[in-house]
Amino acid sequence: MDARFNLFDNEIAAKFAKRFANTSLVIEQSPLPKPTQELVSLRASQINGCGWCIDFHTKEAAAAGETALRLNLVAAWRESTVFTEAEQAALALAEEGTRLADAHQGVSDETWAQVRKHYDDDQIGALVCLVAMINAANRLAVIVHQKGGSYEPGMFASMSS
Repeated sequence: MDARFNLFDNEIAAKFAKRFANTSLVIEQSPLPKPTQELVSLRASQINGCGWCIDFHTKEAAAAGETALRLNLVAAWRESTVFTEAEQAALALAEEGTRLADAHQGVSDETWAQVRKHYDDDQIGALVCLVAMINAANRLAVIVHQKGGSYEPGMFASMSS
């Protein structure tokens, strides 16, 4: 099935996408480690079934040097040994912040305590904003049926200028 609507060919949607990309730069340029940013984005995208964002974040992470082993184990991070405690805390926050409808409590106190243990305030600010942004991006792509598979690393770097 083809995408229902090309967000990049529509004037209003394209303006929004450019501003969305610029907002994302704040997170990208934050002290939150880049590998953590990509792992969190990938995990939320897996949960939301967003093929476009899974494609995007897998390829960006690989281009930045992330290993295939770690990328392949993101979906089963709790049952693997390749993620640091800090990354596990971020992945737990990503899951709980993404599954808001599934977990009436939202992010648990236990997960929040682990995040506080491993990240400073600037990193936490970036992490919380990242979870919100990737969930918004997932919804945009899923609504219009934007399919994964065609993304090339760095493809949208010029968009956020």
